[in-house]
Amino acid sequence: MKAIVYSKYGSPDVLTLKEVDKPTPADNEVLVKIHAASLNFGNLVLLKGEPYLARLAFGLFKPKYPIPGGDIAGEVEAVGKNVTLFQPGDPVFGDLSGSGWGGFAEYVSVPETSLVMKPYNLSFEEAASVPMAGVTALQGIRDKGKIKPGQKVLINGASGGVGTFAIQLAKLFGSEVTAVCSTRNVDIARSIGADHIIDYTLENFTLKPQKYDLIIGANGSHPISAYKRVLKPNGIFVHIGGAESQMYQAIMLGPWISMTEGKKMGSFLHRPARKDLVFLKEQIEAGTIKPVIDRRYQISEIRDAFRYFEEGHSQGKVVISI
Repeated sequence: MKAIVYSKYGSPDVLTLKEVDKPTPADNEVLVKIHAASLNFGNLVLLKGEPYLARLAFGLFKPKYPIPGGDIAGEVEAVGKNVTLFQPGDPVFGDLSGSGWGGFAEYVSVPETSLVMKPYNLSFEEAASVPMAGVTALQGIRDKGKIKPGQKVLINGASGGVGTFAIQLAKLFGSEVTAVCSTRNVDIARSIGADHIIDYTLENFTLKPQKYDLIIGANGSHPISAYKRVLKPNGIFVHIGGAESQMYQAIMLGPWISMTEGKKMGSFLHRPARKDLVFLKEQIEAGTIKPVIDRRYQISEIRDAFRYFEEGHSQGKVVISI
């Protein structure tokens, strides 16, 4: 089969399309013929080996997982003898980040618990854009952010993969949403439900008088002291993505601020959870959430896809057709 492989950390130039052995499913595994995958921040971490703390999980000196790719959608080709959730021919989607990655390939063999039946109203490309970004937004807002109906929520980085899901989920949970994005993304944010929009090229939301119950930092480079300034008493700031310096501030200073000032500030990492992916599937089929796709690339164009994605200005998700 064809797969994207790499043997050292670096730029997108280290990624190569090669012929490798097609996997065989173990007793509890499902062999999936992959039709589409998508890019997430985690893919950049695997590619570059940065921040360096990530190498403790992904390989100190060289990549632990030779085939990257976390989000997939495709069809079940074969199942192991102990598999009960799926059968050949089933359309599925899933998150492979907790089961060895390997999504940038024609086939992958993964535990059945990594997969969910594909939403009937999405194409394979649309479905592949959902898992990691959608679950990250869900866990950040619902679990870490403790969102409640009627709260004022601000999402910085509202037009990216996580941000577009975060807007829709925050509205689903009954909040009043302010989206922070650039001028070219204002219409996108409005179309998926944002109540208010701040164009960061014209205004700095951290200097405005409005305060928020929950702030999701999905992108941006503001110091956490600036976020703290626009949090209500007992408000919560959740760092999901953005400048590396901001991440370290959230990790190092966040707990101290949380203990001494009442405002909860911290960093958050997505964790694969099948039940959360099932929740998203149900909401997508109900029409309350939809993925936003910016660009589509062929697997042979993976380097170009990464170069575009790492610029940090994608309007929704970047999808890879396989």
